[in-house]
Amino acid sequence: MRKAIDHLEQELTKVRAGRANPNMLEGIRVDYYGSEVPLTQVSNVNTPDARTITIQPWEKKMIEPIEKAIIASNLGFNPSNNGEQVIINVPMLTEERRKDLVKAAHKEGENARISIRGARHKALDGIKKLVKDGLSEDLGKDAEAEVEKRTGIYNKKVDVLLEA
Repeated sequence: MRKAIDHLEQELTKVRAGRANPNMLEGIRVDYYGSEVPLTQVSNVNTPDARTITIQPWEKKMIEPIEKAIIASNLGFNPSNNGEQVIINVPMLTEERRKDLVKAAHKEGENARISIRGARHKALDGIKKLVKDGLSEDLGKDAEAEVEKRTGIYNKKVDVLLEA
């Protein structure tokens, strides 16, 4: 259940556009001498202002592969370079883009809830098996109540994250 919350937090950092954030590029992998490596392993990623992300590659020949990887990531960014670094201007949020981001956030929230329900189901099945194998009914009921309590707590965390 904790992993579902961690994953949701990570996905929401990508969704919160409108303000430049290096985490928006976290999932991008770049071709580096024939192997795919995270962008942060071949460059420094900075945000000099609220609308700009700069990527300073450690090797100048990495500028083109970095640009290609950003375009291929389908994040909606149009990178440019000045020969030294890759520059991404984060566009202002339009009403349509804002609605799309809200939809994406809610979809990620629902995925987190599904994951939490899956963990709950797995835990309850495990408890039922233990009761069948000899665990007392009272301990089984207590464990089920604890699972339900934790499920509620994690679902509330999802709601809080989506409100932010």
